[in-house]
Amino acid sequence: MDVKGIQLEKFRENVWEIPKSNGMLVPGRIYISQKMLEHNLFDDEALKQVMNVAHLPGIEKYSLAMPDIHWGYGFPIGGVAATDIDDGVISPGGVGYDINCGVRLATTALTFDDVKDKLQNLITKLFQNVPTGVGASGAIKKLSRSDLKNVLNKGSVWAMEHDLGNQNDIIFTEENGTMRGADFNLVSERALERGADQLGTLGSGNHFLEIDVVDEIYDTDAANVFGLSLNQIVIQIHTGSRGLGYQVCDDFLKVLQTASKKYGFDLPDKQLACAPIKSQEGQDYLAAMQAAANFAWNNRQVIMHLAKKSFLDTFNIYESDLKFQLVYDVCHNIAKIEKHKIGDEEKELCVHRKGATRAFAPGNNQIPTKYKSVGQPVLIPGDMGRYSFVAAGTEKAMEETFGSSCHGAGRNLSRHKAMKIAKGRNISDELKEKGIIIQAKGYKTIAEEMPQAYKDVANVVDVMHNEGITKKVAKLRPVGVIKG
Repeated sequence: MDVKGIQLEKFRENVWEIPKSNGMLVPGRIYISQKMLEHNLFDDEALKQVMNVAHLPGIEKYSLAMPDIHWGYGFPIGGVAATDIDDGVISPGGVGYDINCGVRLATTALTFDDVKDKLQNLITKLFQNVPTGVGASGAIKKLSRSDLKNVLNKGSVWAMEHDLGNQNDIIFTEENGTMRGADFNLVSERALERGADQLGTLGSGNHFLEIDVVDEIYDTDAANVFGLSLNQIVIQIHTGSRGLGYQVCDDFLKVLQTASKKYGFDLPDKQLACAPIKSQEGQDYLAAMQAAANFAWNNRQVIMHLAKKSFLDTFNIYESDLKFQLVYDVCHNIAKIEKHKIGDEEKELCVHRKGATRAFAPGNNQIPTKYKSVGQPVLIPGDMGRYSFVAAGTEKAMEETFGSSCHGAGRNLSRHKAMKIAKGRNISDELKEKGIIIQAKGYKTIAEEMPQAYKDVANVVDVMHNEGITKKVAKLRPVGVIKG
């Protein structure tokens, strides 16, 4: 198939390859259905980025893209690339500006019937307790320099030490909520200033806090292990490292652009600025990025604490009645040092996941013991008007995608186009007619994030399910949404 001059060869029903050409070190591999290709439910500029990423020194096997692929900075969003730790590079474009943007899912003992009469009150309380919007701040007191250092170096342990979480929250957070190579000292003063009062805040854009109902179960065994049941009320939190992470990325892009020239890398796009993983520049970026990742885990942890408090206050119940429990917290903008099989050899790699979720298989020693029988929970939010999915990682993901899967629906319309289509419409009322209450800072965010701005996440999830990369476990239906 020819897509605007790019040749795609069909490898399997939902897998297409871009053959090596023009200096590509590996082929490109895209997980996408023919229907999505035929209806242009992707960004062709992103396909060029898949090809560009294939030029990175030390890249192994493939430059990968998930079915929610769309254009991003350097890497496509939905891009995955693994580089050899000895001969390869690390690139901020493979992580993104919102370092450790991710999703957290928590369950309750409540059903929809328990909450429907007070749903508006709950959404109002959540909106009061969790600051949203550009530059949002003030969820908790401004962090002292000492606290900020511990947040960045310790990760979620800091939240637990300050009664903002418990040991279970750490167990059910990817990496136990802490990247241990983090170094506070490599984070700039400007980044620290931006982060000091933003812990526990959603921010803007596609970030959200959502009240969902478990609407459908596909895999009863896995759902039971994850603690999911029909009509249950669950909470999704989607946000990242806020201004601190953005600044870390911005600071190190300058450093790595200089490093790219220093090490003589000839890359097709300057946005792929990189440095050898074992170089000083590479190690410094890795440690600063890990510090920002630790901030993001604390951010979602604090928001979860505030959400739990909102439930307790709204329904006037005890914690023992609410049974508010974290299922899992996954990041989808990160680079991690992991071991994966390349041929018959197990190698240490730097796995970049840019808008892609880790999806480790049953039995993997990097996932909680509770989930080893069914695989890691993979959280895949959709848009605010339809549905989201919970899936589980598989062995095939380990073999083909470095244990990675899709992270969401992927945009179908730019924010500008969404605003044009929304003109004259009341999106809030449209959602209310579907039984969804939304509260946001203003009309602009709601219009930009309208459901039609996104692909149908069911199509995205089905590609990965049908290819055996992840298996569907449950579908979640939104009933209340907080946006920035």
